[in-house]
Amino acid sequence: MNLALPPQASPALGASLLRIALGLMWLSHAILLKLMTFGIAGLAAWMATQGLPPAMAWPLVIAETLGGTLILLGLHGRWASMALLPVLIGATVIHAGNGWVFTSANGGWEYPVFLLVASVAHVLLGDGALAVKR
Repeated sequence: MNLALPPQASPALGASLLRIALGLMWLSHAILLKLMTFGIAGLAAWMATQGLPPAMAWPLVIAETLGGTLILLGLHGRWASMALLPVLIGATVIHAGNGWVFTSANGGWEYPVFLLVASVAHVLLGDGALAVKR
């Protein structure tokens, strides 16, 4: 039985899977986590404890929602991933002191760094197949 994969089975589909996963992650973090779990007031209060302006809560949620939608659709998704890199850099800095694993108290740096690398890979690879605008 030959279990070897053919070389470069489908880079366009691989890039699409990456794009779809990133888009869904941004949407779930913006809508399910920030809006529905913490709410804008809770997010703003948490941002203040991190030394960030609480007034940035709404712009952050809007940027993540818009960016996630564009990435998911493949509508200038590479630009959206690039534009959201500062959010991931900020999340990495905020969680860096908490340890490696994101399940650590207050979250670790593992997940934001992984998403940062995945976003850079998306920028480099492109939106892949099934994108609104390739």
